[in-house]
Amino acid sequence: MTHPPSGGSQTSRTPDPVSGHVGVPAQRTAWAAQARRLRAVATTEPGRLQIIGAVLALLVVAFGAVTTLEISQRASSADDVVSRSQPLSADAADIYRYLADADTTAASGFLAGAQEPEAVQEQYRKDIEEAARLLVKASGSAGSASASGREIATLNKLLPVYTGLIERARANNRQGLPLGGAYLRYANQKMAGEMLPAAERLYAAETGRLESDSADARQWPLWSIGAGIIVLGALGWMQRRTYRRTNRVLNPGLLAATAAASVVVLWLAVGHTVARAELRSAMVHGQESLDVLNDARINSLKARANENLTLVARGAVLTPDGSADQYEADYSSGMAALKAQLSKAGRLADDAGGSAPVAEAADGVTQWQVRHREARATDDRGDYDGALEQIIGTEKSTGQSFQQVDAALEKALAHEQGEFTSAAKDGRGALRGLPTGAAALAVLGAVAVIVGVNRRLSEYR
Repeated sequence: MTHPPSGGSQTSRTPDPVSGHVGVPAQRTAWAAQARRLRAVATTEPGRLQIIGAVLALLVVAFGAVTTLEISQRASSADDVVSRSQPLSADAADIYRYLADADTTAASGFLAGAQEPEAVQEQYRKDIEEAARLLVKASGSAGSASASGREIATLNKLLPVYTGLIERARANNRQGLPLGGAYLRYANQKMAGEMLPAAERLYAAETGRLESDSADARQWPLWSIGAGIIVLGALGWMQRRTYRRTNRVLNPGLLAATAAASVVVLWLAVGHTVARAELRSAMVHGQESLDVLNDARINSLKARANENLTLVARGAVLTPDGSADQYEADYSSGMAALKAQLSKAGRLADDAGGSAPVAEAADGVTQWQVRHREARATDDRGDYDGALEQIIGTEKSTGQSFQQVDAALEKALAHEQGEFTSAAKDGRGALRGLPTGAAALAVLGAVAVIVGVNRRLSEYR
């Protein structure tokens, strides 16, 4: 008599009628058989060597991949510091300066009377054109929804309004109409109350992006360092194991892999330490000085504009308590801030190239204040023309002192900009080549591990 096979036996051997695949119990049996074979291999020395070699090779490759990825991110941030963030921060500072200088120049031209000097008109046009050009440049790298994009939109909207008010002030001034002074004061209020604050916020946003990029570039590559320590430890353990089992001191393949991993770890540590130090130097000795000097130059421009407007307004604009001329009060507070910033810039300057122009600017400020007091005394005596000559004249005027201060600050800014760029480029250069080198050495290290393990396996054949 023939009996049909049992249901369990039938399930383990019969493929699924739809998919044609063997059922789940058969798959489990196959996995179990594979696990038994691996355990059997692991009980022999050649099998253990194969497993250890594969794991070591994978560790070395993983170390190279982690290092390449992490250092590529640091190098990208360092490159952004040099080629994107800091130039944009400098452009934002220049936008502020050109706008402030345009306001100062417009007031100076107004004081000159109906026949405004051609040089003053040209300077005003240049300031407005440069500010507009830099706004277009900045808008190309700032998203419209970002903080910088919003400030750029504000400035683009207000700039034609301001220039229109200046042209009305000039037209009325040429006709000798007092309304020109009112238009000039309104233009100054538009500049000081809306445009310069927007430019200052733009500069703060771009400087914040610079600081963020610098911090990202200087962040320690902890994953790479940790992976390197693990790989060196594993390679050391493998060489010790080989020595204890064979009494052979050196395995060329494992030694080469250890050397490759050591080079990557050393390169990583030294390169990032140098990059970190140079980028930090760029921020501390370069950008910090640039921030202070930019503030000083802006305050000098504001003080000059307020000084001019004191003569334009002739006491028409008073402080909230009505006790003093508003423009004269703003001039005094601006000069106090300017002196404090020059004192700080002098402390930050770390060489003669930076300290000398700051000292020259400080001397100019002292002279400027003396001449300003003399001009105010002349005006208070009722000699408007004499005071005007002391403010915008060609001999021993406050305008000459302002030009001395501005030229010295420009020289100091150029020096600190050079210091920043040099240090930042050195920091970027310290990371250059490391991602590619780490990847190549990791591949060589993995190959060396395989060669070293195969050398040991050949002894069992």
